[in-house]
This record gives sequence, C-alpha cells and structure tokens, in this order.
Amino acid sequence: MATRAQLGQLGPAGSAGAEALATGGALSAEGPGRPAPLQDETLGVASVPSQWRGVQGIRRETKSCQTASIATAEKAAQTRKHVDAEVQTEAPVPVSAPSVSLHDDPRLAAFLRRVEAMVIRELNKNWQSHAFDGFEVNWTEQQPTVTCLHTLGYPPAQGEGLHVTSVSWNTTGSVVACAYGRLDDGDWSTLKSFVCAWNLDRRGLNPQQPSAVVEVPSAVMCLAFHPAQPSYIAGGLYSGEVLVWDMSHPEDPLLWRTGLTDDTHTDPVYQVVWLPEPRHSHRFQVLSVATDGKVLLWQGVGAGRLQLTEGFALVVQQLPKNTKLKKPPRGETEIGATAVAFSSFDPSLFVLGTEGGFPLQCSLAAEEAALTRMPSSVPLRAPAQLTFSPHGGPIYSVSCSPFHRNLFLSAGTDGHIHLYSMLQTRPLASLQLSHKYLFAARWSPVRPLVFAAASGEGDVQLFDLQKSSQRPTVSIKQTQDESPVYCLEFNRQQTQLLAAGDAKGTVKVWQLSTEFTEQGPRETEDLEQLAAEVAT
Repeated sequence: MATRAQLGQLGPAGSAGAEALATGGALSAEGPGRPAPLQDETLGVASVPSQWRGVQGIRRETKSCQTASIATAEKAAQTRKHVDAEVQTEAPVPVSAPSVSLHDDPRLAAFLRRVEAMVIRELNKNWQSHAFDGFEVNWTEQQPTVTCLHTLGYPPAQGEGLHVTSVSWNTTGSVVACAYGRLDDGDWSTLKSFVCAWNLDRRGLNPQQPSAVVEVPSAVMCLAFHPAQPSYIAGGLYSGEVLVWDMSHPEDPLLWRTGLTDDTHTDPVYQVVWLPEPRHSHRFQVLSVATDGKVLLWQGVGAGRLQLTEGFALVVQQLPKNTKLKKPPRGETEIGATAVAFSSFDPSLFVLGTEGGFPLQCSLAAEEAALTRMPSSVPLRAPAQLTFSPHGGPIYSVSCSPFHRNLFLSAGTDGHIHLYSMLQTRPLASLQLSHKYLFAARWSPVRPLVFAAASGEGDVQLFDLQKSSQRPTVSIKQTQDESPVYCLEFNRQQTQLLAAGDAKGTVKVWQLSTEFTEQGPRETEDLEQLAAEVAT
C-alpha cells in the first residue's frame, strides 16, 4: 500500500517528514527563531507482501463417489398341479345270521300262538293307561326350583317404615315398579310416599337406587302399568285420588289426576286397572275401586285431568239375594270394594272383592240405576249380578283364570284361598294357606293349574294343582322375621320372573324353574275337569 513503509528503509528525509507530521507540520530549522518553510514531498510506494498467504494458499481438492451399479433381474413363476386320488373300501362281507334248527320251528310257532292273546291284551292295557302321562325325561342337571335374582328397595322410604303396597311389570317385562304406603295405619293427610321403578335390563343395576322415583303427597295403595305405553303407570292413593305418571320424565312425571272433586273417591283406592275403550281398542281408560263402594272409569283429557266417564255403586239393597249375608251396620248402604279382576274372555265381565268377604260377579253393561245419594257428575249404575259364598273376613285379592272363562280365585283375611266357578255360588275348593291374612293371589299367565299367593307370615306360596290340590308345591321365605308379603305379580313377558313386595319395604324378584313355566300334557283337560266339578 502507498501509506505503508518499512521502518528499516526510512532515510533522513523520511525521518524529517515523520517528525513534521508529529508536530503538526511546524518543523523549525536549526537555529533559534527561524521557522522552516512548508514543502510538498512525494514519497515512494511501500509494499509489504503477505508471506502467510503465499505459504498457505488455497487448497482445493475435487473428489467423486460412485456406488456399485444396481443389479436388476426379472423372473416369472407359474405352477399348476393336479392330484387325483381315489379310495375304495373293501367289499362288504355278508354277515351270516345264526341258523335256527329246523326241528324248533313247530314248538316256537305253538308258543307264539299260545301267548298271542295274552300279549295283545297287555299291550292294549298299556296303551290305554295314563300312568306315565306328563312324564318327561330330564337329561339336564336339576336346578333349584326358585332363586332370588334381585332384592330391590328405596332406603328413604324404608327409613320411614313404609310398606310395599303394590308391584307392577311394564308391557316390555323389563321394568318393575312398586308403590310405597301403609296397609296397617297412617294419616293420609300427612303421610308422604313414593313410586319407584327399576329397569332390570340396565347395565350396572343398583338395587338400592331406582331408575325413577316419584314423590307422592299421600300413601300409594295400588299401581298398574299401561298395557301399551311402557312408561305410563296409574296409581290409586289413600286420599281417594287417581293419578297417572310418565316414568320417562322423572323431573315432571304427572300426566293426569282426578283432583279432589265430588267425583273423586272418598275412601282409599285399593286397585286400578287399564281397560280398552269399547270403540277404540288402542285407547285406554283407568278403572278404580275403593272402599266407598264406587267403581269409576276415568279418561285422560287435556290440562292434565282425569275425567269421569262412567260410574257404578255397590248398594246393599241391590245385591242379588242368592246368598245369606251379614246384615250391614245400621245406616250403611254402600259396600266397600277392595279388589277387582276382569275376565280374559268377556271384557265387560269382572269380579269384585268386598269388605264383607263375599265376591261379586259384575258387568260393565249393567243398566240399572244405583240407589245411592253419593254425588256424581255421571249417573251411577248397579253392576252386581251374582253374589258368591263369603270368606270369614274381608277379601284382599281376586284373580280370573287366563285359561278358563268361569274360574277365579279369591284370598282373604281368613287365610283361605277360594276357587270359584262363575256358574255356582259355593267355592269348588277352599285351601287354608295361612293362620294370618292372605294379601294377594294370582294365576300364572302360562300354566293353567299354577297360581301364587302372598301370606301375612312372610311366605310366597306356589301351587301346582296338577301335583296337589291341598299343599303348595313350593313355599318361598320372603322375609326372615315373618313380616307380611303384601303383593305379587307374574311377569307376562319374561314368564320365569315373579315379583313380590313386603312390609320391610323390599321387592324381591324370583326366578322360577321350567317346572312352573312349561305346560304339562293334559293340563288344559285337567283344568276343564276341575271347572266341571260341582261344589259340595
């Protein structure tokens, strides 16, 4: 560069220039007081070549890499192979039967002729015998006749000492509901109760936590699920009201109610039943019976109200006089109804159980006006057509046979089950099942000769009349402390299930063996023979 110089090459002139630069250009000549004149001077170019660069230089190398060439190959394969094989068994060898000596033929023929008549006679006797009728070989291992599947309860209701007063299965057979109330005592104006439902098909079923709970301001005495709507259920209260709930809306379940009007029952409602309308079989009404002597038909209308459409009244003076009855207390004219059952063969025919202990055959087609002063928005009619021989106390339950138009059962506080025919007033049979009350009796929906009864001694008793007409086939201990069993119902869809409710606030679901669910041979004929018997 032009501004660089090697120190070793600077001469005097260079030194003087450098000194002049250091002093700002004021360089004095020798001698005092004489300033030196400024002069331009051209210096030579100083060049300092880089030795390092020369030594290092720029090293560059060029390299390349090549993989081995990729080998490719094309191949094809085709195979086709046939194998034919044959197998042939050995030629069959004829089996020779042992020869019979010819000299035995006459004696054998004579023997067969001699015993022929006797053998035919015995065969005919066996063919006509019924000794083995109903016998079926069971190749499977015998299982217990009845087992408990579920023990259901609602702790808040049980904590208040409430009883299970009624049970009902819905139309699908998967949901069981129960009513909580009291049958022994209680003040209907202050007693709060519940309606609870459990879906037994639901995963993770909690037996102490119902699928739906409805709180009711009065004790619920009876329940009945709708025949077609699986979530609709009707209930009768101790206050005399009838209500219908939709259990699929637990936050606001009430659909219809009768309210407390002149048409409402003035006594507890002991049973409710759904009935198809005569002209609209897909529409249903609710029938209620109570101890005020009225049988009422209700229809759901707008604004959540049940409207009275027909009514009947049981009046002492209008009862058929075919049976001697106890004279009612002075001034009483109405007969309290405690239970109802409808015929499976005649939709207008029904049987009532009464506080007086006698069953009544009644008809919805009755036209005679009832001789009563009870207030009603519709004319009340007298339904009774026939009075049957009484129990020794009030009747709590009646049940019509689903297999015979004339047979029905009644259960009462005298501990007896009576089997009646519609054609005669005296019972065909009377069975004492308990030394306490009998609260419920139900025919099996699948076995013509099987029925169940609930006793005040804590038992559920299953009868098979084909086996015995005096003793229960199975007696199930529902409560260990002999608390009463108040209600029971067979499941019409899952026919092996039976639900029973008791005074401990518990509902037990029992599974029945095929012994109680499969008809035996000649069972229908035996039922017909039983119905044809004449009461003695």
